[in-house]
Order: sequence, then structure tokens, then C-alpha cells
Amino acid sequence: MSHVGVPRGTARKRRSVALLATGVLTIPVLAGCTSDGEDPTSVAVPQDIAPASRDRVADGSTLNWAIDAVPSTLNAFQADADGATTRITGALLPSLFPMDAKGEPRLNPDYLESAKVIEREPKQVVLYKLNQQAVWSDGREIGAPDFVAQWRALSGKDSAFWTARNAGYERIEKIERGKDDLQVRVTFSKPYADWRSLFSPLYPKEVTGSPGTFNDGARTTLRNTAGPFRLRSVNKPKGTVVLDRNPRWWGDEARLDSLVFRAVEPGKRTDALAEGTVDVADIDPATANSIALAARYRGGNGGPPAHGPGAGITPAAALRSWALAHGSDEEAAETARAAREETREAVAVYAAEQKSLSGFAVRKSLEPSYTQLALNGESGPLSDDRVRRAIARTLDRQELADAVLKPLGLPAKPPGSHLALAGQPGYKDGSGALGERDTKEAQALLADAGWTPGGALRSTRDTKAGSEAEKKDEGEKPAAGEKAADEDKDEKAEKAGKKDEKAEDTEKDDKASREEGEYTVGDDKPGSRSSGGSGVTAQDKQPGGVAGAYAPAGTAAPAPAAVKSRLGKDGKPLSLRFVLPSGPGSQSLRTVGEKIVAMLDSIGISTQVTKVADDSYFKDHIASGDYDLALYSWPATAYPATDGRPIFAKPEPATDGSLLVAQNYTRVGSDHIDQLFDRAVAELDADASRDLLKQADARIWAAAGSIPLYQRPQLVAVDKKLANIGAFGFAAPRYQDIGFTARQAAGPPANGKK
Repeated sequence: MSHVGVPRGTARKRRSVALLATGVLTIPVLAGCTSDGEDPTSVAVPQDIAPASRDRVADGSTLNWAIDAVPSTLNAFQADADGATTRITGALLPSLFPMDAKGEPRLNPDYLESAKVIEREPKQVVLYKLNQQAVWSDGREIGAPDFVAQWRALSGKDSAFWTARNAGYERIEKIERGKDDLQVRVTFSKPYADWRSLFSPLYPKEVTGSPGTFNDGARTTLRNTAGPFRLRSVNKPKGTVVLDRNPRWWGDEARLDSLVFRAVEPGKRTDALAEGTVDVADIDPATANSIALAARYRGGNGGPPAHGPGAGITPAAALRSWALAHGSDEEAAETARAAREETREAVAVYAAEQKSLSGFAVRKSLEPSYTQLALNGESGPLSDDRVRRAIARTLDRQELADAVLKPLGLPAKPPGSHLALAGQPGYKDGSGALGERDTKEAQALLADAGWTPGGALRSTRDTKAGSEAEKKDEGEKPAAGEKAADEDKDEKAEKAGKKDEKAEDTEKDDKASREEGEYTVGDDKPGSRSSGGSGVTAQDKQPGGVAGAYAPAGTAAPAPAAVKSRLGKDGKPLSLRFVLPSGPGSQSLRTVGEKIVAMLDSIGISTQVTKVADDSYFKDHIASGDYDLALYSWPATAYPATDGRPIFAKPEPATDGSLLVAQNYTRVGSDHIDQLFDRAVAELDADASRDLLKQADARIWAAAGSIPLYQRPQLVAVDKKLANIGAFGFAAPRYQDIGFTARQAAGPPANGKK
């Protein structure tokens, strides 16, 4: 699976967001997505993790989990933290309010007895009561000193700490010890609705207490942890991060002895699964197809395989091959025997792969993220909101969602919000603020903005005519060559006039030919000058014109119909640069991009598709603003008031003349949207805060800088013997419950050897 990074970052930890490739996959549709009478726009697709009670999960064994690469840092608050950082630290460090299956933050009883706002006036105060059994792996209790150290590191007041964000922490005025270190009082200088987002993950004071350990010490190791697992080793050359069961863990004991995160490139995951080097891996539809086919593979039953090498060999072809291999023609027999041996070897290899893959299941759901069409409004045609709205109203979002999700058997409801996804409490379809698909209305918006069919061509002619008129008005004298040419034309015109006078009686009925600049197209009559006797004559009125010419000398050739239908203004066509990733894991984005190109083409908007390498797509094009149209994804969040603001905030000019865009890579925003976010993040009443966010979302739709297209699919290959792991959807994994329902029979241990 290709991961083209889009960090959702200064507000929360930076997380890479995959641009997922999707192909055709025929596997059963998820059941139970909605029930009778439920509104499908507000129902989340359930997670698919093969749930099992802990007493059904065997104790012991090793699980190998594929990641893209060993993370650059284990400090989730640094700029280069990625999805692997999040996954690994989730098993090692406290998360006070992890997301549940509905995308809501839920108190984690392993770390907290309670946490609530105990005062609102004159200032907001939150009291945390920590689990009395909660300790770090060195035996020290988790307490107020850890909260204080993390606040100081992330508050933004000390630039020596290299942090990716400080949202929320900068609002804290002070942190105090309560009755003891297990009670933590946090006082805010300004109200903060998303206070539950803070201190997750919580690092020990040994990491956050000094810039040195924060900046460098936590990049490759964590000596002190407090999760169901502890860190044993990080080996970049081997591409592994190994975790062991934490003997000091006070909660439900981890079922696994060890958990190995193994770096496997997305394109090599089918082989890794077949070889047994990984038990769990995020996969693309091609690998999912291989697993689905493996379940139907028939081999070793005496007949030809259902698919794969040798599947297309009919009984008649097999008989002919056998006859050739045993025939008297030695050269033909040798060739036939070699071909038969090659086929046997290929069938054997394929059968072994299919046997291995048949031990896996494809767990699928929808990721807590959506893919959008981004319209760069910084300059050019898209700086006009009428053009952006016209493009948005040209898109058939349902068709685009269907193209990605329906082949996978997943619900294909286009997202209706930028700030929440279906199933989350704050979700409401706000797309009505933009309007439904309506190409006529889109064309009207474009016309209002000055973009009209053939506008570029008309402007060119008008410019030329204007130049000639200007030349006459200014009394410009023609050059010598021009003067001679004019005199020659006058002489020819005089001769032509005499000839016309002689032919006047025979051309009486052709009055149009006597009007300067008109075309003559008539029936083929005796005495007329035909262009070949085809029944239609066409003649330049000026003498000497070539038979078949339709216009006077100097008239531009008619433009093709396709060009006339293109939109233009002021001599320029409406053409947009559409940047797409070119990697093998980004096929679905290119498919969606092709459909968008066709939709825009239908109303006369030209697009220039530029395909770039995945590793440069975000950094060199999206973040830098080197695009007009682009596709990328944002993750969902339980804290949209905090996380959404930097994504949709109005860009501000910098002292050097550039724009400070934060994470608003579309460069589209407004003061009103910013004000609504600011009010929402300071509103402690949850319902009132959500109402403000819904208002902000409606205005984001109306601004048409970001058009959500579909919620991304989540496909995970999982060993069929594993329980409580797979496509988690919104929810955070509960690592201590993951394990094999039967004793592990295959798969490499932590050292990678079977």
C-alpha cells in the first residue's frame, strides 16, 4: 500500500496519510452497516477484527506485523513521526482517551480513575485521578511530575524543544499536584474544549524533562514505558522493532509473548504473506484479490487449477502437448517437454503460494480518513470562488466513490463533512451549502466569472481587429512592401470589377456574392465555378482565389468544434494543472483523476495531468502549492476544533511576501471560518461546540477549496488464527487482547527465523 504523506500536524501529532490504491476486488459486502430506519449518512462501517473473548485467545507466541519502514523517531510529537510511530507507541505508552469504534474519545481505565472539568469560572480546571496501580517499567508511579514535564516541553515557550505542535498545551496556565502525585490539577488560561486530547501519548519525565532527551534520546529508544508491552530493540538494518510483554503491566496481561513490527515495502507484501514472514499487513486490492483467489484455488485433485499457470490449458491442448512431447519429431518433442516442465514448475510455485495465502483472511472496513479534491485558490483561475464552485458542482461524487469502494464491497456514501465522518457524534452532511451536482449551474457560474465557450478564440480575433483599427486611427503609413502589395491588390480588384460587370446578367440571383466578405455556397449550376462538380460550389469572392476556399484572404481558418467548446477569457483557455502520484500503489487516485478530467472536459475545462513520484508528491507539490488540482487524504479526528483549524485557517502573508498556510494547502479560507473554530475550541458545552463546527463546515463547503470524495477503504490481511486484530476503523487497537486462537503453528519468531 502506497503512503504519500500528508501530516495532520501542528494541532495534533503528525500522522502520515496514505493515498490508497484500489483495484477490483470481488469479496462479500460488509453486513450490518445499517439497520432498518437508520440514517445511512450517520452510520459508521463497523470494524472487522475477528473479535474473541480473552479466554479464547491462547497465551504466548509471536506476532509479526508489517509496517512501511522502521520509524525515524519514537517521539510522537516530532515533525517526522509517522503512522509506524503511532502504532508502536500505542503498545508502549499511556493514552488517556483513546478513540472508540464510533470515533469518540473514551476514558482509559488502565490509566485513569476519572478525569473531568471541576471548575469553569473564573478559569477552567481539569482534575485527573490516576490509576493507583499505574507505573512506568522502572517501577516509578505515573504522576504529576510527568504531566508537568510534558506541558513544559510542548507549551511552545522553550524553543530548545523541537516540537511539531503545541495546540492546547499553550493554553495551560499551571499544573499542580493534588492530594498526592496521583491527582493532577490542570488550570487553563483560556477555555479549551478539547482538553481530552492532551497528554496522549504520555511520555515519562525522563524523556520530556530536557531538550536533549526529547530531541534525540527518544528517537531510537524508550527505556521507560508504561503499556502492555515494553521495547526490546530497534534494528534498522534488519527492519524490525521488537516488543516484549511488560512484566510490570498492571492491567489485563498481554496474550502475546512478543510483538514484532517488520518493515515490508507495500509491493512486497504478497510475497511476505506467502513466505510466512508476516502475520498481519495492510494490503492493496491486488493482494486482497490474491487472497480471495487462494480460497477458491483447487490443486492436487487431478484436474487443472481454477486459475493461475496452467488454468487455460484445455484437455485437447494437454493431449496435443503430450503427443508432441512423445512424438517422433525430436526437435518438436524437446521443445514440448521444456514447455511442459516450465508449466509444471510454475504451477507448483503458484500452488504453494496459494496454499500459504489460503491461511489468511481479508479484514475490511473504512479508514477514519477521507480523500478530497483540493483546489489551489492562491492564484490563477481558481482564485475566483465562482470557478471553484463550478468545478465542485460538476463533479459526480457518487460516481467517484462508487469507482473506489463498490468493487471492494464497501458502502460508497460520499462524505458530507470536512470535520467528522459518518458515525461520529459531530457528523452532519453540510454539502448543501455548496449545492448538488448541476452542470448547467456550473456553466452559469463560469460565464459569470467571464469564462465562455470559444472565449479565447473570439478574444484573439477581437485583438487582431482592434490592432488593425488602431493602425488606421493612428494614420500609420504602410511599409514599402505593404504599399506595393496594396497597389497590386487594387489593380487586381479593378480587373475583377470589369470582369464582374460582364458576368452581371448571369449572376443576378447570387446577391450574396456582391457583398464584401460574404461566402458563396450554392447549387452546382451551369456557368458557375465548381470545386469539382460535387453539387456544391465554394468560391472566394476575390479573383484568383483557389476553388474550394470558403473565406476571403486573411480570414482565420474555422476552429474545430472541440476547440470552440473550450472555455476561455481574455485570449486564454481555462486550463488547470492536475498533479497526481505515479507510484504503483496510487492507481485508485489516477483512476479517480481520469474520471474528474472527463467530468471537467464535459463543460469545457481543460486539464493538464502531471504525474510525479510518490515520494515528492506531497512535499514538492502539495505543500509548496505547485498544483491547481490534486488528490490527497486527511484523517478523521475526535478533536476537530483543534485539528481542523490549521487545515482550513485563512492563510496569512509573511514578511517576505509569501503565505503562511499552516496545513491549509488549498490556500482558501476566511476570517469567519477562523472565528467559528476559535469559538468552538473555547466552548465547553459539547453540543454548542459541535453546532459551531457544523457552521464552520458549511462555510468550508461554500468556499469550495476542498471537496471530500470518499472515505478511504481499509484492507488488512490477517492470519485466520488471529483474533482481535484487523481493520480497526476508528478504534485504537487493544494490544493486550491480540493473539492466536490456537497455538501458533507457523511464522517466524522475533529473530525472524522459523
